Amino acid sequence: MLLALLSGCSTLRLAYNNGPQLGWWWLDGYLDFSGEQTPRVKQAIDRWFDWHRSTQILDYVPLLVAAQAQVLEPVTPAMACRWQQQWRDALEPALERALQMSADLVPSLGEAQWRYLEERFAKSNAEMRRDFLQPKPEARLKASVKRVVERAETLYGDLDEPQRRVIRTGVVVSPFDPQAWITEREHRQRDTVATLRRLAAERADHEHVVAALRTLVERVERSPDANYRAYQQRLAEYNCAFAAQIHNATSPAQRRVAHERLKGWEEDLRTISASPR
Repeated sequence: MLLALLSGCSTLRLAYNNGPQLGWWWLDGYLDFSGEQTPRVKQAIDRWFDWHRSTQILDYVPLLVAAQAQVLEPVTPAMACRWQQQWRDALEPALERALQMSADLVPSLGEAQWRYLEERFAKSNAEMRRDFLQPKPEARLKASVKRVVERAETLYGDLDEPQRRVIRTGVVVSPFDPQAWITEREHRQRDTVATLRRLAAERADHEHVVAALRTLVERVERSPDANYRAYQQRLAEYNCAFAAQIHNATSPAQRRVAHERLKGWEEDLRTISASPR
C-alpha cells in the first residue's frame, strides 16, 4: 500500500494536496452522505489533513533516510519485517486521529446508509473476486505475478527475466489464499455494519464509539478467528522473506534507482510539510 501511494514524487505531492477531495469521494462512495452531513464530513477531513501535514509528515522522513542506506545493501527477512513494523508504528497516530474524528460522525448515520454500505461492500467484493479468484489457475497465477512485479518495479525500476522468475517462484509457493482472505474480509465487513448500527441505535458517547472503531481496526490486523489469525502470521513471515528475496535478487544499479526514489520521496514529504494547504 505504501509503494502504491509513493508511486512518484510529483504523483505523491499531487495526491496529498488533493487528499481532502480524494478522501471525500472515497468516503461518500461508501456512505452516500446527505446534504446535511456533507459539510461536517468535509470539515472533518480538512481538519485531519491540516493536523497530519503540520504534525506527522516530517516524522516519516527519518524512516526514508534510513531506508536509503539500507536499500543499497542485502537485507534479511527480519530487516524487512522490522521496516514494515516501523512504518506501521509511524502511521498509528494518523489512524488514531482518524478514529477520534470519525466517532463524532457515527451517530448521524442512518439505516439507509447502512444498506448503501452493504451494497458497496458487495460490489467491492465482486471486484476482488474478479481480480484475485480467476477460474483458471494459470490466469490467477499470472495476475498475482503481475501485481508483485509492478510493486517491485515501483521501487527498483524494470526487472529482468531472471528476477521475474524469482517472483513467479515465490508467488507459486506463497501461503496466500485469496478465498480465505475474501471470506475473512466479508466477515469483517458484516462486523463493521453491525457495530455501526449498534452504536447509532445506542447513541453511544464519543469514547464508546472510538473504542468500538478501534476494535474493528484491530480485528482486521488480528482476526478473532484463531485459524485465520495463524494464517495471517504465516503469511506475514513469508512476505518478509519474499520481500528480502526480491531485494537481494536486484542489481547494484537497481538498488541505486531505489535509493534515488526513496530520496525523492523524502524530499517530497519535506515539500508537503513546508507548503500551506
